[in-house]
Amino acid sequence: MTQKRALVVRGGWEGHQPVEATELFLPFLRSNGYAVRVEESTDVYADTAELAGTDLIVQCVTMSEITREQLAGLSSAVVAGTGFTGWHGGIADSFRASSDYLHLVGGQFATHPGKEPCERRGGPEDNFLPHTIALTEAGRAHPVTAGIEDFELHTEQYWVLHDDLIDVLATTTHPTRPWEPWHRPVTSPAVWTRRWGAGRIVVTTPGHSVDVLENPSVRTIIERGMLWATRTASAS
Repeated sequence: MTQKRALVVRGGWEGHQPVEATELFLPFLRSNGYAVRVEESTDVYADTAELAGTDLIVQCVTMSEITREQLAGLSSAVVAGTGFTGWHGGIADSFRASSDYLHLVGGQFATHPGKEPCERRGGPEDNFLPHTIALTEAGRAHPVTAGIEDFELHTEQYWVLHDDLIDVLATTTHPTRPWEPWHRPVTSPAVWTRRWGAGRIVVTTPGHSVDVLENPSVRTIIERGMLWATRTASAS
């Protein structure tokens, strides 16, 4: 059996601890038989020969920028069957200036609502709210999330803008609050998959910090997502 190859691409905003976060998952990949290459830049996306031999890309690059050549390489690889996955801002808040990247991923961070203004102290905890990650009917049957029950988190609760081509496995609902401008609860996808050409994409929105990634449910979803997104035999 040919060894699977995983490419981990990390960088961007340091607040999401791209090195520490990705290091958490390297043992899992290696123990599952992947040869792992780690890159600290999206320059590798322009290396079409390298991506052609890559079965899975794990990205943790918040904000930052991507060139036309890099995005073309990434998109072409996914269309040809390379899996693409990540968590939180490392995939859902990457390359804000690129509408083509948004089109590839299918959902983009819009905001994470915060505490009541009088309770805010100027730190990241101002945006930590208790919330539920609720499995959808599709999520209860999907290999990435099957057997996982609804679970509670106290961290950033992502509100994402998305399209109808994503398959939503879990959601989170933003309630109305007196200090916020929306007038009814808003349900946002929290975990989704997307088929793009021959490739599979998995996005998990929880994961602001290492302690969230260590939550058993979050970690299981991300790890299963890596396996599920990996190039299939039919895409080889």
